[in-house]
Amino acid sequence: DRFGANEDIALVECWLETGRTHQIRVHMAHTGHGLIGDPVYGGKRKLSAKSFPPAVSDAINTFGRQALHAAVLGFIHPVTGEDMRFEADIPPDMADLLGKLQTNTIS
Repeated sequence: DRFGANEDIALVECWLETGRTHQIRVHMAHTGHGLIGDPVYGGKRKLSAKSFPPAVSDAINTFGRQALHAAVLGFIHPVTGEDMRFEADIPPDMADLLGKLQTNTIS
């Protein structure tokens, strides 16, 4: 989902192919779409605060972590062979960030 007319911010669903460390962060940065709050691979440095309303710039710059959430985790249990699946709702801080982005960027 893109937020308003600005094409610099989007909510993206990713699926892991392997368990490589930082896989999503590296691949998103490689395509020019670093995560908000990612100090290593890019979020803040790729987003110019001047291109957003003040409320959006503030939400981006004060988000205290990487804007990354594992909504679903699944694997085969190593002992029983059972398919395991776990789901987690979006955390409150990220829901708040998304709400601010939606409210302040939709035109």
